[in-house]
Amino acid sequence: MDLLKNDRVDKIRTYRDLIVWRKSMDFVASVYKLTSIFPPNELYGLSIQMRKCAVSIPSNIAEGYGRHSTQDYIRFLNIAMGSLYEIQTQIEISFNLQFISEVLYMPLYEKSRQIEILLRSLIEKIKSSKSII
Repeated sequence: MDLLKNDRVDKIRTYRDLIVWRKSMDFVASVYKLTSIFPPNELYGLSIQMRKCAVSIPSNIAEGYGRHSTQDYIRFLNIAMGSLYEIQTQIEISFNLQFISEVLYMPLYEKSRQIEILLRSLIEKIKSSKSII
């Protein structure tokens, strides 16, 4: 699976070259669109929590990359993973509360699983690599 542009660490010039970052940015837009249809009384509840978690994923990928330290990078990628697990739970809660239908739930959940796989693979690749940036 391509983790990086051309699957080559040495071609990465910025976090923007990471496929996982780009997919997580797309995921943020999807979460914002989805939560816009939530009931008005959820504006400051589940809706805002989901948006914060979604934004946290690419933000932590970028921040970790900018630290220029393998240990810090992995730590921030793990924080991104935690936010991803949070939002996966919140997507399911939204479905269980019938804020969203299965037709809306499944594609968003699948996007989150793709990001999870890419993020886990990136973490493992960095752990096994001598240099990251």
